Amino acid sequence: MADATPEITIVRAEDKKRLEAYVGGRLAGIVEYIPAQQTYAFVHTEVEPAFEGRGIGSALAKAALDMVRDADSKFLAVCPFIAAWAARHPEYEPWNYRPTSRVVD
Repeated sequence: MADATPEITIVRAEDKKRLEAYVGGRLAGIVEYIPAQQTYAFVHTEVEPAFEGRGIGSALAKAALDMVRDADSKFLAVCPFIAAWAARHPEYEPWNYRPTSRVVD
């Protein structure tokens, strides 16, 4: 019989500019962001080694992009993990910040 996996709880730590994932009351992972005008740059995702392979990173990525969507903002995925997760979830594409280059004469 398999053990039940404890629930992942995501908390927004605005003062630290990050989302925190907790499992069984223990900090399991974080995703750090830099807020700017209607945009969040996600710069770092980290999962504690003891919690790897349990979906913590995916739960953080989903919570991060849901936060952006709910705020009707955009996100810039500087963090490779967030970028890869977003690429596998095209439903978040409307909130993906895509800079446009302009040629100046």
